[in-house]
Order: sequence, then C-alpha cells, then structure tokens
Amino acid sequence: MRLRGTFLKSGKLRRRRLRIKSMWRRKETRAGLATLVLAAASVAGWWAWQSGFAQRAADNSKWTMIAASAKFGFALDEIFVEGRHQTKSPELLGALRLKRGAPILAFDPEAAHARLKSLPWIESVSIERHLPDVIHLRISERRPMALWQRDGRFRLIDTAGNVVPISDIGRFGNLITVIGPDAPRHASGLLDTLAQVPELSRRVSAAVRIGARRWDLHLSNHLAIQLPEFDPETALRQLAELQQSDAILDRNYAAIDLRLTGRVVLRPAPAEAPDAAPKKSAAATGRDT
Repeated sequence: MRLRGTFLKSGKLRRRRLRIKSMWRRKETRAGLATLVLAAASVAGWWAWQSGFAQRAADNSKWTMIAASAKFGFALDEIFVEGRHQTKSPELLGALRLKRGAPILAFDPEAAHARLKSLPWIESVSIERHLPDVIHLRISERRPMALWQRDGRFRLIDTAGNVVPISDIGRFGNLITVIGPDAPRHASGLLDTLAQVPELSRRVSAAVRIGARRWDLHLSNHLAIQLPEFDPETALRQLAELQQSDAILDRNYAAIDLRLTGRVVLRPAPAEAPDAAPKKSAAATGRDT
C-alpha cells in the first residue's frame, strides 16, 4: 500500500496538504471579469454620449478655459477694418457682437462672417483673428450705380444690377435714373458707353429701356435722345461732334433720333398753347416714337 505523505527526520509521517486555487485567481475568471468591466465601461460611455453629459462636461471645461484666458491677455482690444465706406459702425459692431475686453478665443469667425454678409452694403468680407487681442476685417462693399424707377418707387441698384436693400436713398439723388423691367441688368453697359462720351453723359438725368432692346436718354433740359439698338457709342460720338460744332443739345428740340445709322433726325419742340395742360414726359411714359 502506497502512502501519500512525506517522512520527516523525526520519523513521523506528515500528510501533504492539498492546495486549492481561489476562483478569483483562475485565468478564465479574470478574463471574464475584464470583459465585464469593458462592457460596463462601454455602456456607461454610450449613456454619457446619448444623454449629452460628456458633451456638456467638455463644453463647460472649454468655456471655463476660454473665460480664464482673458486674464492672461487673450482679450479683445482692437478691431481693424479695411474697405468700409457705406456700412455704419454700429451696424458693423452689432453684426460682430464684440466688446472690448471680451475673450478673443470666444469669437466665432464663421458665425460673424454670415452675419456681416447679411448687411445691405457688404458684398464680401474676410475675418482674421490675430492673437492675442486683435480682429482684422477686410470688407468689399457694393458700389451704388443708379436709381431704378419701378411702379412709382425708386430703388438703389449696384454695379451688378442688384437692388441694395436700403430705404434712405435721398443722398443718391445725383445718380442717373433707369426705367424699365430689365433696366438694372443693362444699366452697367449703358453707363460704360456714356463714360466714353463724358461731355454728353453729365447731361443725362434718366434712361428708359425701350422694348428690352435699346435706350432713350433724357437730358436735364428734357431733351430726349433715341439711341440705336446696335453700336450706340458711335451714335453718341456723332452727337458729341454736332454739339461741339453747333451746340445742338442747347437748341429747342423735343427729341434727337439716332436710330438710323449715319443720320440724325431732329424733332422740334411743339409750341405750347397758353392754357394747355402739361404733358407727361417720355421718361415717365417710357413710350417709343
């Protein structure tokens, strides 16, 4: 018979103690526990994200740091603006939503860009944040070109033919008035043509678009100039030569017809009866003759 034990020097028999591993020290138990911990962490992270807790905590930390940055010199001190002519300072500052001493890191250039673009005069704008304390704006404004008369109302239009959405247009009364549904779209081309004949352009007070094809000009002395559909610049140069030699624009004519190439047709002003009612001007009616 085989004894399970060990003989000691004293001759006594000592039984070997059986060693039993703890459940927590087994490999499969530790692996399962680690998996359970990771799963719990994932569930907790998912809950924090879905509930917004993590985002709120991050946002709170972010804004706390931004607010503290102002104490270390990252606070707005100056705003440099280039290209501002028509836009008023209160409008600009209102769109920027900035005050001196505010944390410059809290400024959102993209949101400010959208607000600035909504201002009536601003065509394009670039915004730069120069740390630690400067905001730099470069503005390109719309250029006023003419007044558009439509349905008894006057609207200001820019060089692209777009309406500038402002109500105070009194200070632009010196601009030429254009009349006709499609007049804003073609006004820039007309003004470019007139610029080639400055001795005539400064006399023009209004231009009527006729049949979506051509223009009638109306001078400050109520004389009408009927331009041709094609090559109006040549016709105007011919008229300028006649003005220089014969002062034709200063005579008592109702209209000068330049629609026929190489010809100038003069229409004398009718003799007005003493009690005759005043007639509407061609600029008001927009009717071709």
